[in-house]
Order: sequence, then structure tokens, then C-alpha cells
Amino acid sequence: MENQKKRQAAYMKRSLLDQGYLDEQFIHLEELQDDANPNFVEEVVKLFYTDSARYVRNIELALENGPYDFARLDNMMYQFKGSSSSIGARRVKRQCSQFQEYCNAKNIDGCRNIFQGVKQEYATLKTKLETYFQMER
Repeated sequence: MENQKKRQAAYMKRSLLDQGYLDEQFIHLEELQDDANPNFVEEVVKLFYTDSARYVRNIELALENGPYDFARLDNMMYQFKGSSSSIGARRVKRQCSQFQEYCNAKNIDGCRNIFQGVKQEYATLKTKLETYFQMER
């Protein structure tokens, strides 16, 4: 039973990498995990969730009504992208970059539309990682 769960977790991680949800940064995080800190990766990812919820909330508020401060929006998304990058959240990071491109073009409708994609990718990744960590336990 224990080996089966580990195999399922390994298969799921490979799938997340193959589908582009995660990149090599996630593997690097796992390499830092050891017997002294067996939940290191899960703890780092939980910090990512906490930070991400704050970033999403702040960006949502900034997108609500004008005038729009595109430099501020870009900076908030830059922070979210950095946080995403730190755990290897490849698809989230890509959506964040597209949001920044719309900020640079001062395209508020583009920002709003792609932000839905950012939130969707984040929610999907969170669900998948929660399943992965349950398998790992």
C-alpha cells in the first residue's frame, strides 16, 4: 500500500511536469528536503498559497475601478510571478508574464481577461498539488 502511494505520487509529479504545471524548480525544492525536514516542500508551497491569496486579493482590488495604475499592477504581478517561480509553478508564471505584457500596453481589458487565466491556473495547480502531497504522506 505504501509503495503504491509512492508510485502514484511519482507518476503524478511526472504528469505535472510533463503537462507544464511545474518546472525543474519544484524538483530542486524536493532535493532540499531531507529526514531533518521531511515536509519542507509542502511547507514552502503552503507559504506560496498564503502569499498568492494576498496577491490575488490586491490585484482584484486594483482592477476594480479606475484610474488604473499600470505600474502598480505590473509590480504586484511581478511579485506574484516571482513567488510562482520559486516553487516552479510554470503555467501560473506564464500567465503572470502575459498579464505584465497587458500592463505594459496599458490594456485594462486584457489585464482583466488574463487575470482570470492567472486565477484559474493557480486554482488548478493548488488542487493538483494538494492531491500530490496527500499521496506523499
